[in-house]
Amino acid sequence: MKTLVFLCAAVGFAVAFLFLLGKYSQKGAAPGLVDGSLTRCSGKPNCVCSEYEDDDDHYINSIKSTHQIDDLSKASATIQEMGGVINHESNHYIAATFASKLFGFVDDLEVRVDTVNGVMHIRSASRVGYGDGGVNRKRVEWFKKVYRKKLEY
Repeated sequence: MKTLVFLCAAVGFAVAFLFLLGKYSQKGAAPGLVDGSLTRCSGKPNCVCSEYEDDDDHYINSIKSTHQIDDLSKASATIQEMGGVINHESNHYIAATFASKLFGFVDDLEVRVDTVNGVMHIRSASRVGYGDGGVNRKRVEWFKKVYRKKLEY
């Protein structure tokens, strides 16, 4: 009986902790641009970024496009179609958030259009925690797939 009570208390504590961590992640904002580039990922495995090819653990391919005029508007539409919320949008940059359904964990997705090199860079990162189970990498791959379909029309 004591084991069952302890187990229930431990599970209750874990759920409460995850709920509070999810609430905490809702504060803040995307890191934004640093010297015109997306921010590097930290050492944690909960981030991917196409801006830095020398970062093997976090690197993901950028999107090459010749449709630079439509890039940002189609990227914005893609993010919204995926369930993201646009928090900031300028001429060459978008910052958006995605929240998990269960505990409300917030992840940031940022897009930067490099018109000089004809590339769209993407960064997706969790605001809290260490690992993400590959969620941010999957989100960027999903973004690429939906975005490329929009370019076909």
